[in-house]
Amino acid sequence: MSNRSPLADPAWQYIEHTSMEDFTAADWAVMNAQRAIFTRNHQAELVIAMLRATSNVPSFGYRISNFRHCLQSATRVLRAGHDEETVAVAVLHDIGFDACPSTHGDFAAALMQPYISPRNHWMLEHHQIFQDVHAPHYPGVDPNARDTWRGHEHFAWTAEYVSKFDQDAMAPDEDTLPLEAFIPAIHRLFSRPPQPRPNATWRSA
Repeated sequence: MSNRSPLADPAWQYIEHTSMEDFTAADWAVMNAQRAIFTRNHQAELVIAMLRATSNVPSFGYRISNFRHCLQSATRVLRAGHDEETVAVAVLHDIGFDACPSTHGDFAAALMQPYISPRNHWMLEHHQIFQDVHAPHYPGVDPNARDTWRGHEHFAWTAEYVSKFDQDAMAPDEDTLPLEAFIPAIHRLFSRPPQPRPNATWRSA
């Protein structure tokens, strides 16, 4: 019995080397060609599975779980008439909250950066700090921390998102759409051609 993991497509080929230092240019060409197809076919489903995996995670004090918070935020964004990208960003904005709470904004920003606008990427990166103005009694918090970025072109959107769609999206009786309502938007988001990271060298490997 082989110990190899199955290929996503039986027609693909394995790279026989077990150290990246031994990969040839031809090996990388094969790997990256297969990777591009794999990502296109599977990335959205993997992201949805990550979010769905939190659906049974209990709350540690909030009246609804983080999973329901994500759905409630996205429902509000949709009903406010925002574009489909922003709806998909909303449903995934706290996807890392339970697993990496102190850096979950960076987690979501990194996950979606190749597919979203700079406006939404900046919002994801900074929304944790923008929440501080809404939590003045949190121990050690600086409610004015967001003022560091006042005047930035995406400041107003981030403040609006946090105020209207995030900091109070935790109402147990609020009418909220199910995850299935947002799955098509997530699929379309991750079907976009990925864009390189700004001010960084992009390498597909």
